[in-house]
Amino acid sequence: MGRHSGLLTGERVYLRPLNGEDAELYYHMFFGEETRRLTGTQRHITKEQISAYIDRKAGDDSAVLLLISLKENDEVIGDIAIQDMDRGNRTGHLRLAIGEERHQNQGFGREALLLMLEYGFGILNLHRIELEVYSFNSRAAHLYESAGFVREGVRRQTLFYNHEYHDVVMLGMLESEYRERYLK
Repeated sequence: MGRHSGLLTGERVYLRPLNGEDAELYYHMFFGEETRRLTGTQRHITKEQISAYIDRKAGDDSAVLLLISLKENDEVIGDIAIQDMDRGNRTGHLRLAIGEERHQNQGFGREALLLMLEYGFGILNLHRIELEVYSFNSRAAHLYESAGFVREGVRRQTLFYNHEYHDVVMLGMLESEYRERYLK
């Protein structure tokens, strides 16, 4: 994939669709212990399962799954998705992950998030985008709230991970909130 050939392009990152050739990269990107903890991933996933997942997502019209790549060198550093879209109610569920710690806290996730929000509310014509974050992931919660997501509730003791229960914080943003904040 050539430089800047993504679906959505920002200042330092671009977002591009996954393809079958990305299975190996995708597998290794999210295999690290800390990434698995932050995403609540509990079971081991094989490369074959990753390939099948990519194939399913390619044919899924209720989801947009994109890789986050650095413009400077085309390195893939994470992924972002709007999935479980309900076209009738114009809603979707967002998720975002930056794979390696060296790419975290650099503003790449925020830039990817803003690109995806623009796409979700502008091109996909969604009315509401929601997400969930585990209570122990305060860095992600801060990112989402600083971008304009509103904390809507907590599902108590939803995730059992490493011998402990953890809450899930639910956040959402409405199209009108996005427009007021970013399209003044």
